[in-house]
Amino acid sequence: MSQDISAAMQRSKSRPSLRGLVPWVVFAAVLLLLPFVFQGNSTAFTLLNVIGINIVFALSYNMLLGQGGMLSFGHAVFFGLGSYAAMHAMIAIDDASYAGEGFWAHVPVVGMPVIGMIAGGLVALVLGWPFCRRAGTAFAMITLGLGEMVAAAGQMFPSLFGGEAGIYGNRMVGPQWFGLELAQSADVYWFMAFWTFLAVFAMWAFTRTPLGRMSNAVRDNPDRLQFIGYQPRNIRFMIFIASGSFGGLAGGMAAVNYEIITPEALGLIPSGLALLMAAVGGLGVFYGPIVGAIVVTLMNSMLSDYTDASILYVGLVFLSIVMFAPRGLGGGIEQVRVAWRDGDLGRRLPGWLTGTLAVGLIIVGMVVLVEMMFQATHGDDEFAQVLGMEFDAAALWGWLAAAVLVALGVVIKRATNKLREDQA
Repeated sequence: MSQDISAAMQRSKSRPSLRGLVPWVVFAAVLLLLPFVFQGNSTAFTLLNVIGINIVFALSYNMLLGQGGMLSFGHAVFFGLGSYAAMHAMIAIDDASYAGEGFWAHVPVVGMPVIGMIAGGLVALVLGWPFCRRAGTAFAMITLGLGEMVAAAGQMFPSLFGGEAGIYGNRMVGPQWFGLELAQSADVYWFMAFWTFLAVFAMWAFTRTPLGRMSNAVRDNPDRLQFIGYQPRNIRFMIFIASGSFGGLAGGMAAVNYEIITPEALGLIPSGLALLMAAVGGLGVFYGPIVGAIVVTLMNSMLSDYTDASILYVGLVFLSIVMFAPRGLGGGIEQVRVAWRDGDLGRRLPGWLTGTLAVGLIIVGMVVLVEMMFQATHGDDEFAQVLGMEFDAAALWGWLAAAVLVALGVVIKRATNKLREDQA
């Protein structure tokens, strides 16, 4: 009898660990199968490589904001400096390859993310101690100033940053590991897939460490954390270093992929991109920034082929997420999963579908409004033709249709929210 009980206990302990391996097996299988799905499509491989970089970049930012509650407007500093460090290392490898001797002659280009990670971590180590004394709005303003200062330094020191033109590198130099020549985007994909999987797993493992758990505590209740004997400043400092390290790793991946880096990578725009990807995907769920990175990258890459107003549409998605789904896409997926597990999906699904319909009407109305404005100022937009829409900015009915769609969506959304409050 005791043996049966112990065997049952052993099985119960092993099940969660086996269940936890399933997402990683699926993730690895997807990375392995994608090259066969897009075989011969260099454009698809180029896009997949960018998605891999953005996944690591967004997750590194989520370590700050989603886990540590530290809003940063200067996270691109670690990404950019990590990329610059990797690019200078690639130049050193190229120079050493002619002599055939020296340290850099034996360093492979596939290891450039490690160089970027070290650079990002060292920068975070130097800057983090004074900066992490503050939290909240003060910390956000400090990082904003940091980003602008480093971006300005990129223009002031051309010997290090290359000025406006940036610096160039060659990824097809040095020793080749695993037979990767990195000549084509398909070859670069395997490099990206390896480092993306490794970085995502490492950041997930970080959330399971005591420091990862305490990062949630310093986000939710720093006073209580200090009461039990832990200094919030020290916790924020260590989170800052970890986040900067993985941001630098993403920069090292970008250096190999693009073979060029400019001071623009240090500024506010890439920092805003990290915030956008994390917020759209969902800050409260680990896989949320992954979803956000995929969605935002696809929108930036594909919409720009059809419309010059693509940035407006990305902003529209961001506003919709913040206003109507503050937990992000990942948070919505998690709500559905929990409702399915608890057997409550049938009761909650009608309200979710109605809310989705309302948001969809608002988005369609805003799309019509944007296309009308674009036609009035620039002429017909190819994006409208893809959607099968024909607009006449001189006609009143188009503007009225946009207003009606938005108003109808707002009314349905308010009615749905009231119904949810009554059910609660």
